[in-house]
Amino acid sequence: MEIQRLSPGAIIAIVAIAGLFLTLTTAGLISINQSLPSTGTVSTVNVGVYSDSSCTQQLTSISWGSVAPGSSAARTVYVKNTGTNQITLTMTKANWNPTSANGPITITWDKESTTLTANQIATATLTLSVSSSISLITTFNVDVVITGTG
Repeated sequence: MEIQRLSPGAIIAIVAIAGLFLTLTTAGLISINQSLPSTGTVSTVNVGVYSDSSCTQQLTSISWGSVAPGSSAARTVYVKNTGTNQITLTMTKANWNPTSANGPITITWDKESTTLTANQIATATLTLSVSSSISLITTFNVDVVITGTG
């Protein structure tokens, strides 16, 4: 049986393709699980946060699913002023775990500083974005706090 030798160019091409394959499979999909536990991470001062437009299913968690680096995921929630006075909405994030996730992962929404009258409901979109340069983070948790003040 005769053994054929590969040219240096062929060896370089094989190594480059193998390296690219390993890089892509290592980057893979990042598993993002963010939760809003019912233990105080959603402030309910004159505001309720719900998963349905009729505001009957109180929101206790958000599952972002798997989000690839450089991508984003959006979720719709419904925010209701449950008080009797006009309020202004704000959102903050706290308790990042790991703390290094804060930065390469961001959460924004489209209702910052929105005012709601008594019993008014606003449809809000929360967007989770993952930086294309994220590394060493495969899962995280963060508390998202939606507050109505006024």
